[in-house]
Amino acid sequence: MILVVEKKIISMVKEGVMKSELQTRSEELLCEGMIDLGILSGDIKKLLKNKAHKKYYPHGIGHWMGLDVHDEAPYKDEKGKEIPLMAGMVMTVEPGIYISEDDMDVPKRFRGIGIRIEDDILVTKDGCENLSQEIFKEIKDIESL
Repeated sequence: MILVVEKKIISMVKEGVMKSELQTRSEELLCEGMIDLGILSGDIKKLLKNKAHKKYYPHGIGHWMGLDVHDEAPYKDEKGKEIPLMAGMVMTVEPGIYISEDDMDVPKRFRGIGIRIEDDILVTKDGCENLSQEIFKEIKDIESL
């Protein structure tokens, strides 16, 4: 489920898209996936409104990258308006969920599991380029190792 979400978010990366759009969509997709797995239950709109998914997905979808891995870069302009993605920007896309081993609200098979998949994405004029695409993340590739 995490890999499906990551691929969907990466497919959205292009000039003009707001990082907040990627965040919102990642939350929707992860919440939907957690419902399908039985980690969360209830109406997706209510769960999202109440931020129930944040118990398992407490972070953002990614961050800017530069000369240093976590270079400071503005997410908003001097007027407080969000800056859209622009060609040449590099960001991570890293959805994940983390379930405490003592969380009795989830099926036992999921307790104590944390999964995050991260790639480094270059925004281009025509969409994006995955700079870390050579790293194995498909199940078949990982199992073959």
